[in-house]
Amino acid sequence: MKVIRSLGATCVLLVAVSSAALAQQVRGAPGSPSAVMTLPGLQLPAPTAPFSGAIQPNAVDSTPAWPPQVMPPANAPNVLLILTDDVGFGAPSTFGGVIPTPALDRVAAAGLRYTTFHTTALCSPTRSALLTGRNHHNVGFGNISELSTGYPGYNSIIPRETATLAAVLHENGYSTAWFGKDHNVPPWEASAAGPFTNWPIGQGFDYFYGFVGGDTSQWQPGNLFRNTTPIHPYIGKPGWNLITAMADDAIDHIRQHVEIAPGRPWFIHYAPGGTHAPHHPTKEWADRIEQMHLFDDGWEKLRERIFDNQKRLGVVPGNAVLPAWPADMLKRWTDLNDVEKKLFVRQANVYAAYLAYTDHEIGRVIDEVARLGQLDNTLIIYISGDNGSSAEGSVNGTPNEVMYFNGVALDAEKQMPWYNVWGTDQTYNHMAVGWTWAFGTPYRWTKQVASHFGGTRNGMAISWPAKIKDRGGIRSQFHHVIDIAPTILSVVGIPQPDIVDGIAQRPMDGVSMAYTFPAENKDLPSTHRTQYFEILGNRALYHDGWIASTTPPVPPWASVSAPRPSDVMNGYSWELYNLKDDPTQNKDLAKVEPAKLQELKEMFIMEGERNHVFPLNNSITAMVAARPGPAAGRRQFVYTGPSCCTQANAAPSILNRSFRITAEFTIPEGGADGMLVTQGGRFAGWGLYVKDEKPTFTMNLLNVERPKWQAREALKPGRHTVVFDFALEQQGEIPFGHGGTGVMTVDGQEAVRVALPHTTPFTFAWDETFDVGMDTGTPVDDKDYQVPFAFSGKIEKITVDLGEGPVSEASMVAWMKAISTRDVERPASGVAPSK
Repeated sequence: MKVIRSLGATCVLLVAVSSAALAQQVRGAPGSPSAVMTLPGLQLPAPTAPFSGAIQPNAVDSTPAWPPQVMPPANAPNVLLILTDDVGFGAPSTFGGVIPTPALDRVAAAGLRYTTFHTTALCSPTRSALLTGRNHHNVGFGNISELSTGYPGYNSIIPRETATLAAVLHENGYSTAWFGKDHNVPPWEASAAGPFTNWPIGQGFDYFYGFVGGDTSQWQPGNLFRNTTPIHPYIGKPGWNLITAMADDAIDHIRQHVEIAPGRPWFIHYAPGGTHAPHHPTKEWADRIEQMHLFDDGWEKLRERIFDNQKRLGVVPGNAVLPAWPADMLKRWTDLNDVEKKLFVRQANVYAAYLAYTDHEIGRVIDEVARLGQLDNTLIIYISGDNGSSAEGSVNGTPNEVMYFNGVALDAEKQMPWYNVWGTDQTYNHMAVGWTWAFGTPYRWTKQVASHFGGTRNGMAISWPAKIKDRGGIRSQFHHVIDIAPTILSVVGIPQPDIVDGIAQRPMDGVSMAYTFPAENKDLPSTHRTQYFEILGNRALYHDGWIASTTPPVPPWASVSAPRPSDVMNGYSWELYNLKDDPTQNKDLAKVEPAKLQELKEMFIMEGERNHVFPLNNSITAMVAARPGPAAGRRQFVYTGPSCCTQANAAPSILNRSFRITAEFTIPEGGADGMLVTQGGRFAGWGLYVKDEKPTFTMNLLNVERPKWQAREALKPGRHTVVFDFALEQQGEIPFGHGGTGVMTVDGQEAVRVALPHTTPFTFAWDETFDVGMDTGTPVDDKDYQVPFAFSGKIEKITVDLGEGPVSEASMVAWMKAISTRDVERPASGVAPSK
């Protein structure tokens, strides 16, 4: 300690001299503007470094010293963490697929291909595990955020005890940015009111450009943000596509960062919407893939071709067997009619184009890293899919995925009106399950199924030219998405912190994979010996080459009302596999090895208790569960001017209830048109607006029907009050989707009355928002208007009054129990068939 006396003996200034330990962490001359400091890293953020200069009464006698800038260890790499969406193991060319993915091929050729890597089987859970290094239930994401419930393992809130990888890297000096999908914001916080603690900028990221939620239109994303500000760059730009726009933004970001601060490493999480539905490639890519004729022979032949490729590439073991086609659940290609074959080939071409297009734009980002001379010391981790291929299109596919989540399916003939616009902004499209199963080759089952590798095994490639020298190597050690964060920290040289923001941290559940990098270690046994899996009741326990798996009671593509065992814990059958001898889970040993099965089932219970997995829930009752937030418990919502982009969980919900919308507004001299209030858009939603100076209410029923209420008389200049009153008429045992009568009144006089036999049962288009005075995203009726359709008069007040409801969780539970034991009416046709 140096004692400096100032202004006599009455004032003593004490200045600490840096300890030897601290001095060892400083690079450059201590106190100089260029000095940087590497933190011990166990406590974040770090305390302010002590002043290392000297202070006297006069500046001329004093020695200045700048606090050292915090920087990662010397030569720490940049990190580009890529995560695509809903990609089956056998879809990309890198893992035997027929769809060209040269960017993924490039990373694999420059580094390593991991063939036994696992995700959780569902979007939000995988992403939370990736970002934190903890099991998904341990960070509140036992399910997607839209199905969150009030239990620690399922509330969609990442605890403060589990800081993200980005937060750790950021506090250790990294620049951090996130591009693309964020499916980990609690739904009730996804609005302009925040709070933003659980958004990327609150979780350690300096910058965010992407969408909040499970998916979005790539042509007209209504839920797109820059940091926390909603943006609509597609308006007035035909052909704009988010896959390209996002790559452009990332390229600009990297270039500017390197130009301004070339010595500061960066961490980028790059998570495009591809290939989650809707499958939205550009026409150029759709035409290119169609000319390749990859799918003309059907899904069974495709599967065989992929399996042959996989054996040739060595990405599946030599003793792997291709399981039989599940003919009890899915049609064989030869059993399809000509219309089905034509439609399904179109679906596959568009999907493949979307994957190839997404990979191409990822390649552009990697090209920019190379152009800037940063590739050699950049760790690239490219995970091909956050879960297996998606079955959320039903057995026939769908032109509108919102139908699937409302329990509605169309046969191939009824989908043909959308054939020529498949993949454009006129569809929210998804392919048939036959392709889904084939793209998961050689594994069984699909996304949502955590018990089998078709849902959880995803290809991954890692490159780092400066350190990984076994170029093109293959690694088959068992690993899981929770291992990524520990791997990055270990190779960067940053410890997992004990304390972040004053809160003690839970240790990461994952292990580092860095031991697999050297060529001489390629055959070492995995250090990840045990892993549980669970999504929607389907579960498994892996341990030392064995896996116990439940048998899915219903396929994920079944109706939302398909019966499931009400006793989730004890109502499932179990299977057992020795993965060394049977890597594709083809030969069930449950009856042959009952003791081993019991051992693994007991291990699952222990892992479940440790990781907040209980209570198990396999039903869709969470769709109507009450959640916190600004809409919780409210029956009246009042808006006094234009506003946009309020997500559904922070807005009034008119689903399954009576409601009244009162619009008070002024028409100026010369007239006015425009949107008064709306939610949803082209694929499901509603809107109250003035069209041709006439009040109009449109209910969009899943892009199939659009019942409309429109006054006969045009509005004169002056102040008006338009009321739309809907009285729900509940009938039968179904607790949702009922019809009712809507009445529009204009200035107190009834203008039009229309009765509906049914309404949308579960959800409007989730990528669209609640807007007042304008419409963002897509219109509820393209024939009436195009976005933004801003109201050209003056809004005085919009009031939404909600009746009792929505469907109570108790009634939903009762209904689900009823259909599990007897045949009651089900909402398989929530809208009328296409006309």
